[in-house]
Amino acid sequence: QVQLKESGGGLVQAGGSLRLSCAASGSILVVNVMGWYRQAPGKQRELVADISTVRGPNYADSVKDRFTITRDNGKNTIYLQMNNLEPEDTGVYYCNLQSRGEHWGQGTQVTVSS
Repeated sequence: QVQLKESGGGLVQAGGSLRLSCAASGSILVVNVMGWYRQAPGKQRELVADISTVRGPNYADSVKDRFTITRDNGKNTIYLQMNNLEPEDTGVYYCNLQSRGEHWGQGTQVTVSS
């Protein structure tokens, strides 16, 4: 069974920074994709960024040059450094793992005030 443990998130003013972490445990394939999705109120869940064990990161256009996703393969952990946050970044951020199917974290709230 796969578990995803998220940490980080919170309330920050526009222009500020936050860092999210997600640690995966359980039966995980060596080659996998981990990433962050977000869902704003009244909107569909969307990809923010993802990264696999064999390729570089992939970002949504709206966060390029502001967010950085990295991973520690030895710890099956990903990090999302979010800089220059905007009110439009507000939402619930979900960790995602693609390995023998798709797995989701419980979500962590990010609120950016103007």
